[in-house]
Amino acid sequence: MKVALFITCVNDLIYPRTAQATYRVLSRLGHEVVFPKEQTCCGQLHLNAGYRDEGLKLARRFHDIFSDYEVIVSPSASCVGTVRDLYGFSARRLGEDSLAEELEEISEHVFELSEFLVNRLGVTDVGAEFPHRVAYHPTCHSLRSLHLYDQPLQLLRSVSSLELVEFEDYTSCCGFGGMFALKNSDVSVAMGTDKLVNIKDSGAEVLCAVDNSCLTHLGGEASRISMGIRTMHLAEILASEGASRG
Repeated sequence: MKVALFITCVNDLIYPRTAQATYRVLSRLGHEVVFPKEQTCCGQLHLNAGYRDEGLKLARRFHDIFSDYEVIVSPSASCVGTVRDLYGFSARRLGEDSLAEELEEISEHVFELSEFLVNRLGVTDVGAEFPHRVAYHPTCHSLRSLHLYDQPLQLLRSVSSLELVEFEDYTSCCGFGGMFALKNSDVSVAMGTDKLVNIKDSGAEVLCAVDNSCLTHLGGEASRISMGIRTMHLAEILASEGASRG
């Protein structure tokens, strides 16, 4: 299958290892993976802030770049959620029904990585090995927008040598929320700290998620309080291979 990577600007500029890991996982499964170099920001920040005209310019660009691909995969639940939930909605609010239909059509071809692997391909074991105690943080967009509940967990449970640990109140928001963290920084930090206390009690060595934005927030707070936990995107764990697997 030919798969187009929608890497997102955060991963491209700050977390290229996540992009590389996504490529390795999909290639390992035998897919032809392409990266349209013209891609830019999906417009999530603009649309969330109410700048629909500016956001829709980026939505149109997304459509123009990816419309020729049958399958588009991204290691970012929040950006996939933007394409699905905000593109068509925003276009209709501006009276651009024709554009909304085009954007809603392409959204049906856009998948978050774990969603694509489990729901579309029926794959849970991608041949990974990762000998560490891992806690999984379900991000708000993955849970509440994409309705990803067990898909990432199925993938983690299939990773050789990985011990998946649970922690209290694991579905709570980490406090990031994009501009929320800037406008309500004290509350944001408190929410992140509460979450990290529960994660620490689980004995996890590594905290993983499907959104690097949330991992940035939690990883930064963990560093400030000297918690000693490593943050990794799910794709990076799935791309890991032990000596026994080559």
